[in-house]
Amino acid sequence: MKRRNFLVNTIIGGIGLTGITGLPAIAKNPPAKKRKVLFKLGICADLHQDIMPDGPQRLQTFITAMNEHQPDFIIQMGDLCVPKPSNQVIMDIWNQFKGPKYHVIGNHDTDGGYTHDQVVNFWNARDKYYSFDTGGYHFIVLNANEEKQIPKYQGPPSIISDDQKKWLEQDIAGTNLPVIVFCHQGLDNDTGGGVYQGNLIRVIFDRANVKAGYKKVQMVFSGHHHQDYYNVINGVHYVQVNSISYQYMGPAYAHAHYDSATEQAHPSVKYTAPYKDPIWAFLTIYSDGTAKITGRKSVFLSPAPQEMQRPEFHSGYPDVPYISDRDIHI
Repeated sequence: MKRRNFLVNTIIGGIGLTGITGLPAIAKNPPAKKRKVLFKLGICADLHQDIMPDGPQRLQTFITAMNEHQPDFIIQMGDLCVPKPSNQVIMDIWNQFKGPKYHVIGNHDTDGGYTHDQVVNFWNARDKYYSFDTGGYHFIVLNANEEKQIPKYQGPPSIISDDQKKWLEQDIAGTNLPVIVFCHQGLDNDTGGGVYQGNLIRVIFDRANVKAGYKKVQMVFSGHHHQDYYNVINGVHYVQVNSISYQYMGPAYAHAHYDSATEQAHPSVKYTAPYKDPIWAFLTIYSDGTAKITGRKSVFLSPAPQEMQRPEFHSGYPDVPYISDRDIHI
């Protein structure tokens, strides 16, 4: 053995004998911080009890699942049911949830001449529009159905009055918490039946964020459109929650999906493309500034919109029987 090799082997062997190999590594990655759940909530939209023959069963499936998952609260995004006595079955199911529950008024919840006050009383909702705090967040519920505030307005009932806009500005300014907003009609859907002059509401959010110096208004959820999409405008995340029940097709695509007795008892259901199973969203907000949306999936009852030759992007977004999973950095 050469002297050089002898010295190397002797040194290595000596290290092993003296136990130096037991020393910890000099460079070691620190353990990753585990993110914490700030809050969880369940969201459903557009049950349309007054159209669907199986509205109670769909809502019961949602409520049963929410009682199993135990979110901090649940919220329905409007078009639940009109406030008539025969719809008490819907409220009885809704009230089975063993935690806080909130309502958003939709444009069809006053069909038949009912007032917003009647809807609020029947649902036992907090108010027509309101806010509350949970899990370190400030939540705002808007009412975009104040069409009578605009003289001679002939469009869909998707109006937020000046009084409500002032309240919204003051409410956002009055909290130091990050904000999440709920509104039945989309505030990011200017041409597809969204809120009239929704851009003016978005300006309120943008100004609040500039004044705060950080992204104070983080997310805005809507229903109404029975679609599945997501937009980011000036850093604010706008999430559309698909209907728990169906995609609206209209008279041009009227078609039977149920037996004749059911179709006769529910004459408007022929204008829909029902989902086989109810769908909803589950939102989790984490301490690392991320939000996870877990959506439920289904399929269309036959015939599906594609079978009826409906253009896929007839309103800008495709007809789909699901709510997408999304991971969002807020």
